[in-house]
Amino acid sequence: MKKIASVFIVILLSVAVKTYGQPDNKSNKNRQITICNPLNLNYRFCLDKPSRREAADPTMVNFKNEYYLFASKSGGYWHSTDLLNWDLITTQDLPMEDYAPTAVVKNDAIYFMASADKPVIYKTADPKSGKWQIVNPAFPIGMIDPCLFFDDDGRLYFYYGCSNKYPIYGVELDPNTFNPIGEPQVLFNSHKDIYGWERSGDYNEDIPTNPWIEGSWITKHNGKYYFQYAIPGTQFKSYCDGLYISDKPLGDFTLAPSNPCSSKPEGFITGAGHSSTFQDKYGNFWHISTMTISQKHMFERRLGLFPMFFDRDGELYTYTAYGDFPFKVPDKKISGPEEISTHWMLLSYNRPVQVSSELPDHPKQYAADENIRTYWSAKTGDKGEWISIDMKKECTVNAVQVNYAENETQIFGRNSGISHQYLLEYSSDNKTWHALADKTENKSDVPHDYIELRAPIKARYIRLVNYHIPEGTFALADLRVFGKGKGTIPTKIKEMNIVRSAKDRCVADLKWTKSTNAFGYNVRYGTEKNKLYHNYQVLGIDSITIRSLNSTSKYYFTIDAFNENGVSKGDRIFELE
Repeated sequence: MKKIASVFIVILLSVAVKTYGQPDNKSNKNRQITICNPLNLNYRFCLDKPSRREAADPTMVNFKNEYYLFASKSGGYWHSTDLLNWDLITTQDLPMEDYAPTAVVKNDAIYFMASADKPVIYKTADPKSGKWQIVNPAFPIGMIDPCLFFDDDGRLYFYYGCSNKYPIYGVELDPNTFNPIGEPQVLFNSHKDIYGWERSGDYNEDIPTNPWIEGSWITKHNGKYYFQYAIPGTQFKSYCDGLYISDKPLGDFTLAPSNPCSSKPEGFITGAGHSSTFQDKYGNFWHISTMTISQKHMFERRLGLFPMFFDRDGELYTYTAYGDFPFKVPDKKISGPEEISTHWMLLSYNRPVQVSSELPDHPKQYAADENIRTYWSAKTGDKGEWISIDMKKECTVNAVQVNYAENETQIFGRNSGISHQYLLEYSSDNKTWHALADKTENKSDVPHDYIELRAPIKARYIRLVNYHIPEGTFALADLRVFGKGKGTIPTKIKEMNIVRSAKDRCVADLKWTKSTNAFGYNVRYGTEKNKLYHNYQVLGIDSITIRSLNSTSKYYFTIDAFNENGVSKGDRIFELE
């Protein structure tokens, strides 16, 4: 009897180890409530060499209070009931190899089309089934980057354009046949001479490449039409969405006072362009965007989800501060970004790393450098390869993000057998280890696995042990740890010097006195003192050059300092004429 009881206790302990620290989605109290960009989707491997994953140009629609996400060349589309968990729907009916799909909800169906020389329009009343039917087999406008917009008066509009030469166009469609009514109208084109965010380059250096103006999306709010467009190129960190506004769906469109309306120029993963805007079931606005890696191939991309807001004056902005840190997905209507903040800070940046092995070109420090464009790789993909991060002091850990890098893979297309298996552990002394997340039998493809802990734990060390990867070597862009340290937050920044270029008013140089014990800074700025909607977040430096300004606008700046313990918000405003 004692032997049976002992075995029973061992089984219970084993089960406890497998679930310790992981969210329990069956309980409202313990269910997952946060996400972390880039989204942890089973991104498809591209069909051509080199082997790499891609998803971009996303369209998200709310259909009967559930969410459907379409993206370029993804071999299917995703479905979610809560914006937290996603399942892939495959279909033989849609052109899944075409770029930049668009979708619109009209009555009780979703309508779909994608970029093509000879486009076809489809619809379904049951998107979960993967069954679609053709509505218009020969749409007469061949184009790239379509956008369908169904107005609340029953009229239907179509926008398109993707070029480093030609403008964005718009035309009304017959809502029954989906054929054009009249001729397409020119809406606007790039003006990079006066709008810095439209200039090519990772940092809008205006390299000798004309910017691509593309990715149309329309949002109607309080009788106004907000036209969002992508610029300057999907491979750049500066990839963003600009904004025009009109009282009519086909214009005239006027540049919004705060531009770009969606931008994430720095951080672990950058870019917030070629997006779509939608409302969740509670009425909150969201912006789902293309984010760039662009190392194995220019079109190596991921997706990010950001909260979006209209202020009291009707200005539209995307909140991207700490945009690749965990944040809450609300279950009610919210009024501002503070309501979804977890206040969990980055604990792993630039911390000491130990590994089982490493390749010369992919050293261990790349796993903690907060840069998705670099990565550490073990010498093999064998079970038992491992990586450990020392946070230097015992911290409160709330979440971990595991970002795989797919080094030396030869995978192409979708494969239902792809999975990642690992054991995530924690320790206070680097000797005794406890299970934090046991995914040694995981059957899912989780390239950016995000683990929100059921309850926070105290730890100094985090270790990830490989059990299985799809192919290649065990490699991580970063092993990111979030929570709170036990020290003090940084001192406030009191002084910042800002100089606008006399030759080019789109450019400003900023320099500040480093804060005590800060490792990062978030510059907030805007065209009004109380509307500092732009964020430029950096690590380990005390100066930046911003080249994305509107040359005709006055600006206001402040700067926050942060470390593993929290944020000191800037309270001094600096003016730039």
